[in-house]
Amino acid sequence: MNDHPASDALIDLTGSVPLSDALLALNNAHAMELSWLEPDRLAHLVAEAFLAKRIGEADALLLAFDQDADYDSPNFLWFRARYPRFVYVDRIVVAAHARGRGHARRLYLDLFEQALRAGHARVVCEVNAIPPNPASDAFHAELGFVEVGTGEIHGGSKTVTYLARPLTA
Repeated sequence: MNDHPASDALIDLTGSVPLSDALLALNNAHAMELSWLEPDRLAHLVAEAFLAKRIGEADALLLAFDQDADYDSPNFLWFRARYPRFVYVDRIVVAAHARGRGHARRLYLDLFEQALRAGHARVVCEVNAIPPNPASDAFHAELGFVEVGTGEIHGGSKTVTYLARPLTA
């Protein structure tokens, strides 16, 4: 039995599903937390993704990469320098109108399942420390992420906390 209406289904972005302007708008409305994307960059990221999923037309978005992705993010490269194998959550965002419905948790739980099935031992990500994001800190701690480092990016304009969550069957 499915507890989620069809509009709340997890939809894989890889393959033949066209990327919508609404997904790009969702990302760019949260560019401070996620980083701004142009349409061709979003298409490249989806093509490189270990997992790229959305809920609804643009209620929520998750993009995650494994260690082999062609990706130049300083945060991704930080993890690549330290772990031989991982899945990196590059961006996860839920639209304001869709918050409080468990979308982020559902996307993460699906990612954990897919990563474990692919033989990964950890999922990693970063959250902003400066500017702070206390809601994200609490959410990630609740999911079992622990701090594994910190870093300054974008010429010191942002400080991030690097997190990892071990995966177990």
